[in-house]
Amino acid sequence: MTYVSTKTYDHNLGLSVAFRQHRATSHCRYLHGYAMAVRFEFEAEELDERNWVVDFGSMKSLKGWLQDLFDHKLIVAEDDPERDWFEQAGKRGIADVVVVPAISCERFAHMIFDATEVWLKDNGYAPRVHTRLVEVKEHGANSAIYMRPSS
Repeated sequence: MTYVSTKTYDHNLGLSVAFRQHRATSHCRYLHGYAMAVRFEFEAEELDERNWVVDFGSMKSLKGWLQDLFDHKLIVAEDDPERDWFEQAGKRGIADVVVVPAISCERFAHMIFDATEVWLKDNGYAPRVHTRLVEVKEHGANSAIYMRPSS
């Protein structure tokens, strides 16, 4: 039997992030922003002594990491041809710039998934608990999911 629990940091959390898809031919190539939402699914074959998969109250550090990465940030892909220009905006104090390997909801979900796996290990949940999936939502109509590969 597998138990699954979910945790959602919804759009009202304030993960207000701006980015662009420099490779897009659509309007997505322009700077734009969203109040992102993130949903986690955790799975375990056994519950802990409290009958929980994960203690949601222990997730403050993971939530803080999300806020440090996304909240009021300008995220730039490391291969963006305008990266220097964006970084200058950061040096001038007009943007809080974060450089990441790649930009998309799919890549954000993968990045958060990997960080969550480390968080589970660092907080004593692993190997009993695994991240089943991470979903990143730009808004109610657009989201992407990164999930644990099937065994």
